[in-house]
Amino acid sequence: MKPYITILAAALLLASCSSNKDIATFVILPDTQTYLEHCPEVFDSQINWIIDNKKSIDAVIQVGDLTQDNSPVEWHYMSKAFNNLEKAGIKNMVVWGNHDIGSRPGQFSDVHNTVNANRYFRHDEWQTRDYWGGSADNKTLDNYFMTFKAGGIEWLVLNMEFGPSDEAIVWADSVVAGNPEKKVILNTHAYLYSDSTLHDGDDWWLPQSYGIGKEAGRHVNDGASLWKNLISKHPNVIAVFCGHVLHGGVGTLISTGENGNQVYQMLANFQRGVKDSRLGGEGYLRIVKFKRKTKEIDVSTFSTWNKAYHPSPEHNFVFKNVDL
Repeated sequence: MKPYITILAAALLLASCSSNKDIATFVILPDTQTYLEHCPEVFDSQINWIIDNKKSIDAVIQVGDLTQDNSPVEWHYMSKAFNNLEKAGIKNMVVWGNHDIGSRPGQFSDVHNTVNANRYFRHDEWQTRDYWGGSADNKTLDNYFMTFKAGGIEWLVLNMEFGPSDEAIVWADSVVAGNPEKKVILNTHAYLYSDSTLHDGDDWWLPQSYGIGKEAGRHVNDGASLWKNLISKHPNVIAVFCGHVLHGGVGTLISTGENGNQVYQMLANFQRGVKDSRLGGEGYLRIVKFKRKTKEIDVSTFSTWNKAYHPSPEHNFVFKNVDL
């Protein structure tokens, strides 16, 4: 069974699809924040494993909360790690979580200030990448998209910060509408609860509960409004990846859009505070394969530190009859 596969078998499993033109393989990096506090060597194992398996990976997607305290030393560490992925020829993208936004280190999303994030993840450098698509304001990575081909499919990955504004939603809507031939993935920090429902209502997980949700003249969007105002409207949106929520740290939802298309939405989080979390998340990352020939999305969760798959079937599963 998949949870007991060793690192050697995992490498062989990845390698088996490296030359398969019908499989797109994405690695999803859940919240990395608590690695920086206590065990950066565990995070380093993730980066090293990705680089070692780069021939089998089409892109790396990080879901936000790169940092714990939004501090320069943390941003320097993270920018170096993701620059190493880029130097290795691995497509990669990140989004800002609630811990990556704020007026100063340790103030989480009290105001919409992304200066530290954009100082270390620079727009002028990222826009030179051959898979760069564009950004909402043409100067930051607060909201941006990437495009590339993998597994015989043209992809557009839309990366949106914690609590994207109405203006960002309007921009994203135009980007998705303007690329109908591409399969779209939304990568954002806060979207699903651990009970597999959309963020909605009144609780502390929502961006509306933070300072950024109370700023005059700026309305933020949660999972429910992202679905209503963006995701559900477009037939080419296929998946959403997110993190943020603790408890069990996992949620999975399949919803039908206005055009009859299925959207596969996934929460994965392993940081401190998640049930049974150790070592900041034990190096767990997700390997998501979009298999065009068999019309499947195969989701595995592997620890680069333990060198083993996650023991829970909630983290290892297959969606069938997917329109690819």
